Formats: sequence, structure tokens, C-alpha cells
Amino acid sequence: MKAGDGGNGCTSFYRDRSVRKGKPNGGDGGDGGDIIFRVDKNTRTLLDFQYKRHFKASGGSHGSSNNKKGKSGKDLYVRVPPGTIIRDAAGGLILRDLRNADEEVRIAVGGRGGSGNSSRRLATAGEKGEEKKLGLELKLIADVGIIGYPNVGKSTLISHVSRAKSKIANYPFTTKMPVLGMVRMYDCDLTFADMPGLIKDAHKGRGLGDEFLRHIERTKILLHMVDIAEGEGRDAFSDYESINRELSLYARHVAEKAQVIACNKMDLPQARGNLDKFRKKIDKKVFPISAITGEGVKELLDEVSIKVKNK
Repeated sequence: MKAGDGGNGCTSFYRDRSVRKGKPNGGDGGDGGDIIFRVDKNTRTLLDFQYKRHFKASGGSHGSSNNKKGKSGKDLYVRVPPGTIIRDAAGGLILRDLRNADEEVRIAVGGRGGSGNSSRRLATAGEKGEEKKLGLELKLIADVGIIGYPNVGKSTLISHVSRAKSKIANYPFTTKMPVLGMVRMYDCDLTFADMPGLIKDAHKGRGLGDEFLRHIERTKILLHMVDIAEGEGRDAFSDYESINRELSLYARHVAEKAQVIACNKMDLPQARGNLDKFRKKIDKKVFPISAITGEGVKELLDEVSIKVKNK
């Protein structure tokens, strides 16, 4: 990021028949443009910064004779999605955490224009604009984060309850990045984030787990989905405990988020018996659902809405 340089002050003297020595009339230089980050709610990713990495605001114009001040450079606005963290690239220090729509931060200040000699001093050069190297990190902001092992039906659920289209297939790690979906409730809209499946040692980065866990930090509550049909030799209770263990190892405040537990795939015959066993072990309220048929989904969303409103 390079803010604009200030324009130089002008050295000029007015002369006519009656003014023999000349009267100083050099104008000041214009100020350089600033670089301002602005949150744009219509921007979803930081992908554009992968292809454009250098940003420079325009400099101020030089002053001119007859006390004319140079034109100031235009501020450069850089649009980023909600949830963008701006860091100093060298030290990693967080400069600003941008969360709200239309929030702004002036990240690099343009140089001041130089003084002209009209003030009866020597004209000065404009100051250099600030130059910074930054790192940008995005943490998605959502009301509800859907977590669980791969292939438990998270993408199917978010496709069923919203217009978001997440890739769905019968193999693990179908979802490669978080997908946001808007769910219209009776009196409000809730934002759901379909998180790619977590696995053991996700907090260490296994399966890109740490890349996904950071997004969970910004959600109000968690919707924890388990495969109650226990396909592919899975155990619903072990999976549930394993995911919560990963949350605890990643960050305490993430593990302490309120959870709504959804037992998915109730449309399969073996699910009924597994549900009874799961309920005895967990001793918490669970919601049996089928993301494919829609069974129990309304009751689940009602509970989610209540939890979100209480936050």
C-alpha cells in the first residue's frame, strides 16, 4: 500500500512595470491521496487480492504561480468483505478488525503538500506518502456454523434450507471452503455457514482444519451434525466427542459456544436404534432430522433461531 506523495511547492515571482524586485506568489502543493479500507457487504472473498497486490493512491499536484495551490490526490478506497483482519506483514500485529458493513479505516496517509514561496519563505518539496506491507485474513461472519465430520450431511442441509448451493457427493471433503446460506425465518434472516468437515487433529492443520476453525470463531452458535446412521463404520458418539475435543484444543472460547445437536440421516432404517443409544450417552437435547426428506428440520431451525436470539 502506497499513499500518494504531496506535490511540491512552487517558486514564482510576480513582476510588472511597477514591481521591480518581484513579489513571491508560488502556490502550495496538493496533499497526496490516502488509502482507505471499506467494508463492502456485497464482497464475499479476498480472491481479488491474489491477482492484484499493489495499491497506490494518486499524488498531489505541484503548486503553480499566482498563488495557485496544487490539486490534492484522490483517496483510494479498497473494498473488503465483512470479517477482514488487517495485519502488519512484518510483525503480524493486527491493525484493524473490520466486521460491520460500511466500516472504514484509513490505513495509509498521503504526504502533505509542500509550501510555496508566497509565504515569503523558500518553497519546499512535498512529503512522501506512507507505504505499508499488509496481510489480509478473512474470518467469515455468520449466525450459525454447521460443524461435523465429513459426509454427515452438512451441505445437504444448507442446500435444503437456503438458496446456497454447496457441492454434494457421497465422499468425504466434498466441501473445500465455507459456504454461506441465508435462511428466512418468521421474523428474521439467519446466516448459516457450511464448514468443511473436521477430522482428528484438525486444530494442527490436518485436512486444512485450522483454515476452517478460524471461521467458526465468528459464529454466534454452532449446529453440530452427526451421522446417526453410522455409515462407513462410524460411531456417532465418538465423532461427537472427537469434534468437541478439536474445538477445545483450538480455542477455549470456540469450545464454549452454544451448540444445537442434529442427528442426521433418520431416513435410513438403522438410525432409530442408534438414536436411542446416542441419547443415553449424551444426556442432552438432540434433534433427529433427515436433511434429504426434511423430517425434523423445522423443529431444528426453531431451536436454532431461539439460541441465536439469546446471544
